[in-house]
Amino acid sequence: PVPSTRFYSSTKYAVTALIEGWRQTVREINSHIRISGLSPGLVQTEFQEVMTQDKEKAKAIHDSVNCLKAEDMAESVRYILSAPPHVQVHDIIVRPTEQTF
Repeated sequence: PVPSTRFYSSTKYAVTALIEGWRQTVREINSHIRISGLSPGLVQTEFQEVMTQDKEKAKAIHDSVNCLKAEDMAESVRYILSAPPHVQVHDIIVRPTEQTF
């Protein structure tokens, strides 16, 4: 993480810990609920503009790499949901192949 994203990065780690806690909780009660984490890299959304408060900077970030699309995330969710009932997809990290950060 870079200084400008330290809080964003820390919340991502917090979410990971929460997901693991939920996963352990449902195991303790012998539930068959499956808990999965999906962590996307750079996705073509308005997030960069909101994060940077700069439309041109956001455009430059998106233009620097072939970003993921909403459809890519939907495919990941479809994979998680289509796993057989005895399979839990623990975590998926999806990033553009060109992303360096």
